[in-house]
Amino acid sequence: MKMAFFSLSTFGILAVVLPLLYIYTASVAQTRLPMLRNKRICLLIAHPDDEAMFFAPTVLALTRPEAGNHVKILCLSSGNADGLGETRKKELVKSSMLLGLAREEDVFVHDSPDFPDSMTATWDAAKISSLLSAAFAPHLAAQKASNTSAPTAAIDALITFDGAGVSSHPNHISLYHGARLFAGTLTRGKPGWAAPVDLYTLTTVGVWRKYAAFLDVFATVCGQLFGGGQRSDRGNPGTLVSMSALVGGGRESYGTARAAMTQAHQSQMVWFRWGWIALSRYMYINDLKLERVKS
Repeated sequence: MKMAFFSLSTFGILAVVLPLLYIYTASVAQTRLPMLRNKRICLLIAHPDDEAMFFAPTVLALTRPEAGNHVKILCLSSGNADGLGETRKKELVKSSMLLGLAREEDVFVHDSPDFPDSMTATWDAAKISSLLSAAFAPHLAAQKASNTSAPTAAIDALITFDGAGVSSHPNHISLYHGARLFAGTLTRGKPGWAAPVDLYTLTTVGVWRKYAAFLDVFATVCGQLFGGGQRSDRGNPGTLVSMSALVGGGRESYGTARAAMTQAHQSQMVWFRWGWIALSRYMYINDLKLERVKS
């Protein structure tokens, strides 16, 4: 009887203390951790709902009015595997507005046979790089021809998945390789020049951390303490950590991320999505790493 009472008491204490610790840590993170400011930023995703399922804390942090950023989302498929492409395009726009983007015109869907929504298709990295160059560095060829012209681009930072793609989805992983190729292309033939675009990737974690919900805050903080990373050549942070508030009705909260899925992406709300929304650490916490890309 005493052991059972002790166990229940311990559980009750942890049930109160752990959320309070997260709430405090998230409040500190939102005000004190380094974040991009006054930048032109593109979030590169593979499917409508990636922005909400994986990147919501990042988008909410970057779209803070006081940050002064201009955030765009480029999605390389309409998610038409089940014939819902047109519906999902509209859902992406609605979700993006909930997450703080300034205008519907800042959401772009590139629907092409080159990038099919498929669990088995690997997209061509060179085609992704070419698309990014056409969109954000249209004068790249002319700049390469000049030895005195610094490389420039229409964005300052590009954000996408890392090499494991969080869920091992081949479309996600393809974005990583295409984005790295694009970033390297910008300074190819320009030794000594700083890259005009910093590439950040979303860290993939193991399955236990992935489904630890907000409790992954402790592992995330430890990771930052021992591996924060150096700043980029342009002075931007080596890592970006975003934590959404656990409770409350503020814009930068778990509730907003949840609404981006449940209210905007209604066509995707099958039963297992509810488990992801409740348990995935990516709904609460994001940590992005600056990629060191050689030209």
